[in-house]
Amino acid sequence: MNVRRVLPRDAIPSVDEPRFGDSYDGDADDAVIGVTDADPPRAYPVRYLQFHEIVNDALDRASGSVPIAVTWCPLCGSGIVYDRSHARRTLEFGVSGKLADDDLVMYDRETGSEWKQSTGECIAGEFEGESLSVRPAAMLSVREFRESYPDGVVLDPPGGESEAASDDDEPAPINYAESPYEEYALGEGFGLAAHRGLADRREWDGPADIDPKAVVVGVEFDGDAVGFPFSRVYAAGGVVRATVGDRDVLVFATDDGVHAYADPGHEFESTDDGVVGDGTTWNPNTGAAADGRRLERLPARRLYAFTWLDDHGPDAFHRPDSLE
Repeated sequence: MNVRRVLPRDAIPSVDEPRFGDSYDGDADDAVIGVTDADPPRAYPVRYLQFHEIVNDALDRASGSVPIAVTWCPLCGSGIVYDRSHARRTLEFGVSGKLADDDLVMYDRETGSEWKQSTGECIAGEFEGESLSVRPAAMLSVREFRESYPDGVVLDPPGGESEAASDDDEPAPINYAESPYEEYALGEGFGLAAHRGLADRREWDGPADIDPKAVVVGVEFDGDAVGFPFSRVYAAGGVVRATVGDRDVLVFATDDGVHAYADPGHEFESTDDGVVGDGTTWNPNTGAAADGRRLERLPARRLYAFTWLDDHGPDAFHRPDSLE
């Protein structure tokens, strides 16, 4: 693992006192990370996260508050929600200014330990070798979030300054109308060198049929890790099944993304009218059925293929039997 400092600590500021409202000042097609098991469900726009990368939040439950960290690494396209409770402590995370294999390194303000965002593993400090627990979350458009969760709320613009809004290493006032990673996301290169337009760019040494910035949903249970690339799931008809550890997993791919659910056991088929199964139609992005049922979304990581390769190697990508 290559760990290097590229920015001062907290040059990209985490959001530590998030506020939410019913309105959103962006486009309905903008992507959000949806924490849909909250009451009410919460949406965290990627348009804001690219300037902050971490939101330290807490969900209200009848049994008490549940602290979470909503995390986003623009270079790795990795949107992951973690439980901030660890070893009987509640941790608050910030942006360390370091990268590990081009991935965000977070640090906790309680011990100064450093954590690789894509894996949730502590790579230095008091908790070295330990990992954070992943929580279920969905990458959705604002439109889908509002339609599927009409009582949901959206993160208010946090404001302030960020290095991501600057042309150098010094933070500058944030303008959320700008998109500092748009060219990178659309380009062929990957990693920090590609984002900064440098010559020493990384070479892809993963499977030839997968693009390094293909979206992958990574599922891990009982020490078993399987990444489901959008391209392979889509080519297999948009529906694949697999067993990861002791869990039966159902994965959907649509033009809008790839999503992992607990397999309910009945058959599904992608049709021109949507995904059909067990006598009804299902929305593969939200897991909602026309008859009111909803699939159980699994704890999973959404990230680019090159980061999944860095973390797990070339054999950790699922290949559907239909593509053999």
